[in-house]
Amino acid sequence: MLQEIKLTDIGGFSIGNSQNEAAGTGCTVIICPDGAPCGLDVRGGGPASRESELLNPRAAADRIHAVLLSGGSAYGLDAAGGVMRYLEEHDIGFDTRICKVPLVVASCIYDLGCGSNVRPDAALGYAACVAAETNDVQPGNYGAGTGATVGKACGADYMMKSGLGIFAAQAGDIKVGAVVAVNALGDVISGDGQILAGMRAKDGQGFADTRRVLLDEYGQTDTLFSQRAAAAVTNTTIGAIITNGRFDKAQLGKLAAFAGNGIARSIRPVNTMADGDSLYALSVGTVNAEINTTGTLAAYVMEEAVRRAVQSAKGAYGVPSCQDL
Repeated sequence: MLQEIKLTDIGGFSIGNSQNEAAGTGCTVIICPDGAPCGLDVRGGGPASRESELLNPRAAADRIHAVLLSGGSAYGLDAAGGVMRYLEEHDIGFDTRICKVPLVVASCIYDLGCGSNVRPDAALGYAACVAAETNDVQPGNYGAGTGATVGKACGADYMMKSGLGIFAAQAGDIKVGAVVAVNALGDVISGDGQILAGMRAKDGQGFADTRRVLLDEYGQTDTLFSQRAAAAVTNTTIGAIITNGRFDKAQLGKLAAFAGNGIARSIRPVNTMADGDSLYALSVGTVNAEINTTGTLAAYVMEEAVRRAVQSAKGAYGVPSCQDL
């Protein structure tokens, strides 16, 4: 029977947030002290990422030690240095005989339009690791979701606040959780197709419906679409699936792809060339699990996590959230 669980019920990892609220940015880190196989699925056209080739099934590394989700666009990749320093101090990493080298993969969202434009650095990455000691992680305007927004195809004037989403569930002895920073060009929609948060209408009454704007107003003049701004290339939804099922990194790449179906069901449109959508999948357990069942569960928890990212977000930086509506 399917049931909701706490993310930390999965076990085998720790997770923490750090944020600079004035700057409108932050970090979320998932630490696997013993290392964990990890896969990656990238569907967006503009990813900002680090050490992605480690996750190629042809690469030698069979496990990594941390996944970092960060703000700051490509600048935010600096935060991984702080994660590496923390792991080194705690003797976590790949043993090279001379020293242990932590293997840290990372992806970033573009949130430079919020706050003071200060980017995540090594200190902020380190702080997220310290928070992970007590699994200090909250949804909404925290961690990598601090400066997240959605509905930006026509610029910042019409966008809404989003954040970090967390959801986990169990089916039999298989546990799967999702963590996601939703910073999409498109709208976040409910299970019945209603818009929860996204591009607001020009008159401020309700939603414009990004898909409708892109399709119905294409090629026209003096329309909302004709006013689209640079924010149309400043997006990206990044996240991670964590499971107690035993899988290798090739299988985990497929599980990450399954999870991508969850964002496809909850964000419309998604995986555009203006997004850098990237999803990781981590195996932190030894439960014998069937990949199709686990993948179906991964898509489900990611879908719910995306919706919770906007439902838990609060208006900030002059950008309203669905709670304000």
